[in-house]
Amino acid sequence: MDKPERCDFLYVHQETVEKVQNSMPAEEDLYDLAELFKVFGDSTRIKILYALLEAELCVCDISQLLGVSQTAVSHQLRVLKNSSLVKYRREGKNIFYSLADDHVRSVLGQGMDHIKE
Repeated sequence: MDKPERCDFLYVHQETVEKVQNSMPAEEDLYDLAELFKVFGDSTRIKILYALLEAELCVCDISQLLGVSQTAVSHQLRVLKNSSLVKYRREGKNIFYSLADDHVRSVLGQGMDHIKE
């Protein structure tokens, strides 16, 4: 059985390791970032975000567009809203959803560029 790969020194390149350690974000920020990326791990949420790239939509419109129940859409919108990826506005009895900001547009665009390479 092969032994796991292991360095013989504590630090081979101590200056480089220290430089990287000093530039690492706080543990809490890394955790929050990981949680944000988990939100992108559901294809229904991605479809909703892509729909909202094109237009502001209500739950009924998203449900019809994606062929998913309104309950399922509402649940996914709640997750997206709690992660600050979508925002909403009320117009009478209707609630319209849109992307929270250009960062969301950028993340989706860069992700798509990456998988198309």
